[in-house]
Amino acid sequence: MTPTALLRQRYRGLFKQVPKGLAGDEEAIHQMRVAGRRLRVALAMLAHKPDGRRASRTQMLLRELTRAAGHSRDLDVILGIYEKRLEGRDSLHPGRAALRRRLRGARARGRARMAEALMDLEISRLRRDLRRIVNEGVEEAFVHLRLREMRTEEGDAVLAGFAELAGRFDPMALHALRRRARRLRYASEIGDLLTGEDSGAPALWKKLQEKIGTINDHHVLAGWLDAAATFYEMRGRGDLAPAARSERSWAVSRARALHRELIGADPGAIAQRALDAMNWTAVPIDPPSADHETSRPERKEQKNQNFVQKRGSEGGPIARRGWVKRVSTNGEPDRGEGPDQHGGSTA
Repeated sequence: MTPTALLRQRYRGLFKQVPKGLAGDEEAIHQMRVAGRRLRVALAMLAHKPDGRRASRTQMLLRELTRAAGHSRDLDVILGIYEKRLEGRDSLHPGRAALRRRLRGARARGRARMAEALMDLEISRLRRDLRRIVNEGVEEAFVHLRLREMRTEEGDAVLAGFAELAGRFDPMALHALRRRARRLRYASEIGDLLTGEDSGAPALWKKLQEKIGTINDHHVLAGWLDAAATFYEMRGRGDLAPAARSERSWAVSRARALHRELIGADPGAIAQRALDAMNWTAVPIDPPSADHETSRPERKEQKNQNFVQKRGSEGGPIARRGWVKRVSTNGEPDRGEGPDQHGGSTA
């Protein structure tokens, strides 16, 4: 698969999920968020000028899109965890039943807010910019250079992060490492698709991402239950606050148990195996330096020079920004014609 075809696939994959996501479909919301994140990594790897104005604006809009869907998706996940906890119980404690109702209500409100936030985004601008970025194309050698740079920078950060944690239970730090693992997973998917190889790296990163993800999901649930307990206490609902505190203790305990499972699996070793797997054989031996990439202003200036040279050699007029310049037979522009200081034509 070529870089352009892959970027187009990622772009279409996102907008395939948007209509159902706006309608509140749980799976579509999840897939929309995943597709948005995949596309952000793809832009960084596959865009002709990933740091250019158009690509930067697109990255900002994609970040807003994934964030808009994020809160709703988090509520879907923690509600699923809590409902699974309550499954198979013949009699449900009133406090737990109230918590489930409150959580379901929060999810419904979250979906409504998500739909409003998504409709406020400049979707037409996003689609237009993405089409232009896709049409620009990029040399595959530059893509492999960027993949190597990401592997080094993000990979070193992941290994250092796990070494620094040294088994300490820190959900926020783990979540930051999970985000890096996710980016490396999507980058390794790009490498596999471009080379036609099955490196095994995406599966390893996914395994690590999911193990950390389950810890974070229970941590988020614990935070929601803590807020619910505070709410009940402020409202004087002494019958419901203890249930919320008890359920929070369960969520924290479960998160710590999942963390022990993660440490037992040696996450640093998993990350190292995934990084070692990101050495594709079908890669140019000496990819060009990123410094050799032509910037957008340079490309525009070169285009203008080519235009002037072409029309100058033909001895014809060059019409640009209201000017009508005549080119003499020796190729030099005739300065005698053009707009006056007020933008009108000279007599």
